[in-house]
Amino acid sequence: MLGGLCANDSRAAAALAVPFLIRIATDAHHSHRAAALAVLSDPARARHFGVASRDELLLHRTDPRRHAPDDYDDYGVEVTGYPAGWSVAAARAAITAESPVLLPLLNDADRTIRIDTAYALATAADADHKVRAALATRFATEHDAIVRAALLLATAEITRTHAHPPAVRWIGERWQDRTEPPEVRLAAAIGWLCLTNEPVPRDLHQTIDTCTTDERAHAMDALPWMNVAAGSGETGLRRCIRCMLHPEEPEPWDNPWALSI
Repeated sequence: MLGGLCANDSRAAAALAVPFLIRIATDAHHSHRAAALAVLSDPARARHFGVASRDELLLHRTDPRRHAPDDYDDYGVEVTGYPAGWSVAAARAAITAESPVLLPLLNDADRTIRIDTAYALATAADADHKVRAALATRFATEHDAIVRAALLLATAEITRTHAHPPAVRWIGERWQDRTEPPEVRLAAAIGWLCLTNEPVPRDLHQTIDTCTTDERAHAMDALPWMNVAAGSGETGLRRCIRCMLHPEEPEPWDNPWALSI
């Protein structure tokens, strides 16, 4: 239900639930901890499903190019009439305040918990770099390629909110590092593209072409960033690649009622 409210641009009610979702998520004995963790950061991201462009991915605003004259901080208004920016700010404040109790979940035995924890922590205010440091520490010891990709995308999202040139350089080094798993190199390539305005290097094109397979694209939909970027029959990874490297290509048209000829 809470996920549906956010998908329908009605975050005001969902934002109020975030502190309680955190309590459930951090209770090792609660039967719904994974489900709570999976949705608790949804109100903290004001952007549409299917967003995969270099300009908009990893941003929590709905449209970074929009300059609203209504004092709603460029977020606009929810369908309920409530200022969307207030909901996002409330959810992010709650996650920031409770980040000390969320950080230990980066070491959970369940890889889904580790992935969703990284996704939630990516929305925390991180002026003192404590969250970013914790992500880097876990990255250094994490062996699961998909979780490593999640930690990297979380670092990129935080860095997009709180600029940190050393983090941008580190992410750039990861897609160039042939010893990294392909999933990590792909996540690093996407993160680096979102954090810079530089022309796409030929080596990055080659990295993406070499590492991207249909099987890997489907596997990477386990990453929440990729899952919500998917649309019109495209996996999130394929959609990001098309939107970032080939923005001139038209959106695919997916008509479930069309008859096969």
